[in-house]
Amino acid sequence: MAGACSVPDACDFEVLGVIKLLVVDDEALVRFGFKLILDAEDDFEVVGEAGDGHEAIEAARRLRPDVVLIDIRMPRLDGVEATRTLAAEGFKVLILTTFDLDEYLFNGVKAGASGFLLKDVPPDDLADAVRAVARGDALVEPRMTRRLLSEFARGPARSPAAAGGGSGPTGWKELTDRELEVFGEMARGLTNAEIAEALFISETTVKTHVAHVLTKLQLRDRVQAVVLAYECGLVPPSS
Repeated sequence: MAGACSVPDACDFEVLGVIKLLVVDDEALVRFGFKLILDAEDDFEVVGEAGDGHEAIEAARRLRPDVVLIDIRMPRLDGVEATRTLAAEGFKVLILTTFDLDEYLFNGVKAGASGFLLKDVPPDDLADAVRAVARGDALVEPRMTRRLLSEFARGPARSPAAAGGGSGPTGWKELTDRELEVFGEMARGLTNAEIAEALFISETTVKTHVAHVLTKLQLRDRVQAVVLAYECGLVPPSS
């Protein structure tokens, strides 16, 4: 997709230096293919490979990659459970799978993945996704985003106070009215540019508000913001 960027907010890159990657898949040929694609990028370095979830956790702890690219269906320990451990230890995880199924998308995001892409994603989009996750953004392939939001919307809407056991999530009361507006637009899956247009403010201002929301609510990324917003009932199912 030369000349285009289909990953939300992924075209506005800051200089990251060389991004160290760990590729995890139970098929050696698949790992080899991804390694070829990723090593072709000047700013990527594949520092290791793993064939299952247990190997992935061990390799990540030893090699300290910036991003872990991981499959879901693997022997011994699957990608979702491995992601849960890796995310808890501070690793950024990008799930790549051939399975376009809601349960994998939903469970992967709940486990802490910062991104979720199908394996048929074009190489340029894969590279953009890796850079976005390394930068600290979160993404879900556009064709899967609506299904993800719909999955969260199926649950009963609750107030922020109910979700937090009476006082709301940590930092909820610290959000300004504008930050709550931005939070709501984030939860609908809008990019920074789209939020700026919807609220008649600049993208720079949006980025500042997004950073404040994530910090005040102690969230790792935008995916966690989506989860929290729907669990709290900030965004109704009709959205």
